[in-house]
Amino acid sequence: MKKILISLIGFVLVMSCTKENPSEILTLPSKLAVKTIISEDGTGQVSVVATAEKANFYTIYFGENVTLPGVVSADGKASYTYASTGTYTIRVQAHVTQSEFISDVSSVYVTSTSVDGILIPASGTTSPLAYTGKSLVWQDEFDGSALNTSNWKHELGAGGWGNNELQFYRQENTKVAKGYLIITAKEEAFQGSKYTSSRIISSGLREFKYGRIDIRAALPKGQGIWPAAWMLGANINTVPWPACGEIDIMEMIGGNGRENEIFGTAHWANASNARELFSGKTKLAAGTFADSFHIFSIEWNSTSITWYLDNVQYHRIDTTPANLSEFQNPFFFIFNIAVGGDLPGSPNTTTTFPQNFIVDYVRVFQ
Repeated sequence: MKKILISLIGFVLVMSCTKENPSEILTLPSKLAVKTIISEDGTGQVSVVATAEKANFYTIYFGENVTLPGVVSADGKASYTYASTGTYTIRVQAHVTQSEFISDVSSVYVTSTSVDGILIPASGTTSPLAYTGKSLVWQDEFDGSALNTSNWKHELGAGGWGNNELQFYRQENTKVAKGYLIITAKEEAFQGSKYTSSRIISSGLREFKYGRIDIRAALPKGQGIWPAAWMLGANINTVPWPACGEIDIMEMIGGNGRENEIFGTAHWANASNARELFSGKTKLAAGTFADSFHIFSIEWNSTSITWYLDNVQYHRIDTTPANLSEFQNPFFFIFNIAVGGDLPGSPNTTTTFPQNFIVDYVRVFQ
């Protein structure tokens, strides 16, 4: 019915009572055709291509915000990026003058998985909300629009506390939106550092002894980029590292094709209070950890810690020896992106910024 109406409208003659020429006869545009192209990359972008006979210009309304003016286009082409997933009404007007036009209205369903221009992967593995014999005792799904200060606080400063890192940790590099935690590493000068990032911890807020821990995340990439989801002993203020213990649930050392590999590591102190460690690693069969979401997990009990990627075991340590007593105490979480440092080396000309560590959720079962 709409197409018939439009083609009929094309034959209507309109009298334009302008002061310049009160007898001027205007012919409305005809044969208005509208093509909408929805981006499949999750950015929420929709492009419109409109054509009509005898049209002098077009106005395109994308319908997300009724207060927004239409996009005026000489060639009938325009694009818009929707912030949220949903169904939207697009109205296209083909004008002969500002007040004389024909129009077409259509609806589009848009999937937007971007946050302020940061593309959120649309695919990946997931994990269950229940395990046999365990209860979900804590979770952060990162709902809302700000970091939950009942769960997290920021650590601020430069150097990485012993790793010769190049970033300055700032609160401003953390964002919570659309159900995701996003930590962003940037190339920007701040207080003597060439780069900025964020590091959040749950110390004094959420601390756990034993359990199944699942973290669903997509990782950054690039030479010198070092994301980690890890834990430190809650007694670190009185029992300094490494004697407090450290559990690295996931580390990725960016650059040189290493973005398909992660490490899981336990750190502790020997009898001389020097650091000991036991590390394992695993690789993806294809792609990188920046391409999609993966589940990084540990199973931690009184006798062992076992590491999993997407519920497939790749590493295990026996924690029953007396010199591993660190792992019989509560630990807290740390999420961060380091830039540079002893382990990854510095960024180079191949490294692009900003880089994002995107966390969908963290869950603890006991």
